[in-house]
Amino acid sequence: MTASAEPAAPELPGTHPLPTVSLTDAMARQFRLLECVANHFDGHRLFSSDLGVTPEWGRPDATRRTEETLAEFFGAPAAALVQGAGSGAIRAMLTAALGPGERLIVHSSPAYATTGTTFRAMGLDLVETDFNTAPAEAEARYVYLQHARQLPGDSYDPAEVIARYAAVGVRALVDDNYAAFRTPRTGVEMGAEASALSLFKLLGPEGVGLVVGSRDLVDRVHADNYSGGGQVQGHQALDALRALTHVPVLWAVQSAVVTEVAERLSAGEVPGVAQVRVANAQDLCVLVQLDAPIAPKVIEAAARHGAATYPVGANSRYEIAPLFYRLPGTYLSDAPRLADWTIRINPMRAGADLVLTILTSALREAARCS
Repeated sequence: MTASAEPAAPELPGTHPLPTVSLTDAMARQFRLLECVANHFDGHRLFSSDLGVTPEWGRPDATRRTEETLAEFFGAPAAALVQGAGSGAIRAMLTAALGPGERLIVHSSPAYATTGTTFRAMGLDLVETDFNTAPAEAEARYVYLQHARQLPGDSYDPAEVIARYAAVGVRALVDDNYAAFRTPRTGVEMGAEASALSLFKLLGPEGVGLVVGSRDLVDRVHADNYSGGGQVQGHQALDALRALTHVPVLWAVQSAVVTEVAERLSAGEVPGVAQVRVANAQDLCVLVQLDAPIAPKVIEAAARHGAATYPVGANSRYEIAPLFYRLPGTYLSDAPRLADWTIRINPMRAGADLVLTILTSALREAARCS
């Protein structure tokens, strides 16, 4: 009896990584952030947090000052800190901009899961178009963009898409999760009406998100979030602001390590690796296709050699070890077989040497168990 041939590995799609920030530019952004802090806090207020719905502002004063600092930093008229991290910020942005059942132009790729929940809960009439190729048409008041790639083949320039729709009178709302501080500009800095992002993904405390954009939209976010229980309290705001001062340089270093890992793997340094791609698969990472369908076993083995095998907040303060994880659901939607052949690696705070050591050990262990 002839053994059946093992199925060939699926083709790992080409990717179009977003631009990153150099270490020199990251230092300048860190210094700029502190200049904005100094414009809104004196030395005493930086050590003093408050709570609750204050009569003058409807939110803690430390929260208000942090919002003004971040609005200035992102070059926007206003900002609102919200609960619910990135998903909460997207929800707050969308509900402030759109009415139930309203039309919204979106990219013709699977939406991030929690964003899809908000679309469904609002009953939005989604107009799908391919941002990579399709011309802009004024089919709705707003267009919604995810800054990070939804599919590996996505190649559109968010700034160009925002400008393309602005030319026909359509305003942009941008999900800047995984892209803020990683790329040179956020959506609002490119001319969007507003950006939503998670400060938990930027070393901040759990649950804190940010909407930054036009005064009218941000005022609606604050009005919708008037309840005391929904406020980001002063100590949370200051915690997020302090953490953010570490992010520009740290993210630049991490981006450089991603590039180094990809180059060394492409050069054949680790046996068992078939193909390598750098991708914005949510956060910037290395996609590693193996020469055998043992990806789940490699991920499991990597944990025994020091890797994290699931995210907490995607670059949250808790994530220091390299992350060895499956591909995002949006990437697998078109090519489910990649799940057995491909892993994504985010170095987090580690250097390339540790990442490659863990991968080598995990591949050997997984191969022995196959």
